[in-house]
Amino acid sequence: MTDESGKSESGVNLARESRSGTGFGRFIPAMLNSWDGINATLKTESAFRQEMIAFVVLFPLGLWLGESGIEKLMLVAPLFLVLIVELLNTAVESTVDRWGNEYNEFAKAAKDAGSAAVFFSLMLVLLSWIVLLIVPRWF
Repeated sequence: MTDESGKSESGVNLARESRSGTGFGRFIPAMLNSWDGINATLKTESAFRQEMIAFVVLFPLGLWLGESGIEKLMLVAPLFLVLIVELLNTAVESTVDRWGNEYNEFAKAAKDAGSAAVFFSLMLVLLSWIVLLIVPRWF
């Protein structure tokens, strides 16, 4: 439910981006909507908060530890991927929860698939850091 200002009951502005605008005129409203999504997810999802803390710590560490531009990229890019996948997982979970609270196999499958996607993105971070930082020291 939204009021005249376009804000939902949760306080998120659902009508900021005008669909009639085109080009660069939509850029700022789209960025503000993105910021709203990040803030809402930070407030409601402890996993996203934990991943954001890990990002804040590991991003500069990856830039410092990587020896070349490619190594730096291979250390920090998966960190962005974790945040992206977690945001998409949260979107799936929110949509499923919006539809209803009763048990449904399809809803469970959707939530489990989102969770698995987050798991694999975290494994990519782990694998990247092991391959780039630990394995070369063994040889």
